[in-house]
Amino acid sequence: MIRYRVEHRTDYRYGSKQIAGQTVAHLVPRPTPGQRPSSSIVRTEPDNDDLATHLDAFGNPTTYFSITGPHEWLSVIATSEVEVDTCGDGVPDPGPPWEEIGALLTSAPADDDVLLARMCRLDSPHVAVTDDLYAYASPSFPPGRPIAEGAIDLMHRIFTEFAFDPTFSDLSTPLADVLSHRRGVCQDFAHLMIGCLRSHGLPARYVSGYIETAPAPGMPRLVGADASHAWCSLYVPGSGWLDLDPTNDLVRACEHITVAWGRDYGDVAPLRGVVFGPPGTQNLWVSVDVQRLDSAPV
Repeated sequence: MIRYRVEHRTDYRYGSKQIAGQTVAHLVPRPTPGQRPSSSIVRTEPDNDDLATHLDAFGNPTTYFSITGPHEWLSVIATSEVEVDTCGDGVPDPGPPWEEIGALLTSAPADDDVLLARMCRLDSPHVAVTDDLYAYASPSFPPGRPIAEGAIDLMHRIFTEFAFDPTFSDLSTPLADVLSHRRGVCQDFAHLMIGCLRSHGLPARYVSGYIETAPAPGMPRLVGADASHAWCSLYVPGSGWLDLDPTNDLVRACEHITVAWGRDYGDVAPLRGVVFGPPGTQNLWVSVDVQRLDSAPV
């Protein structure tokens, strides 16, 4: 088990005085079979007028707040503590042949995981299946290959064939551009892998969260140097969801801290909202600090 303290800070500067604003946030870790949040708090500067929490349709902790007085800036600070289980060296269940997944999901009892898996075989706003995605994924899925084995091969290919380039894309960059230019960021690679899996009828969901980054040898740990992260999760009938991180070529991604999951980024955006007031130049800064508190073997 590893215990983490996470602080995610987002600062907006609007360039003009806003009258009011409303925000929905996914910023605090959710419970999972291998993760147990112990405390979470979301606060704002200036103070919000009302703040409420609920679980969204995917079971993600969701925070709503509004600011109703004039303000030229907004800071949102989410602080959480969470325990994450270590995974050991177990090899993932390879699962059934990938061609059998559709029939298995159709005949399986409709529990929450199966219902989500059925949904996550379909197109979503940020991930639409194309012939190009199918063609790219096909070498990883020859006839009869077990689903997890094929997905891990696909993940490794994305890791080795695509360049991490934070200057290349933003949320509006088409997935086709990511595929053709072979570059992007973690959000792009998660969407790309999800699209490739769905192109073969396989259920894949988008996962947002945090990952601890280690300092270079001999260098001090820098507060705020960690980052929001995104990866994907594949549903393997008989064993459940398998986390796969194509940005880092990691299976299970046990050192990752899960915040939320959904069909794609749009379901789990860290902050989404509107402000009311005169137009101005908006600037945004994000800082994430993931601090390991202690660790002990389970």
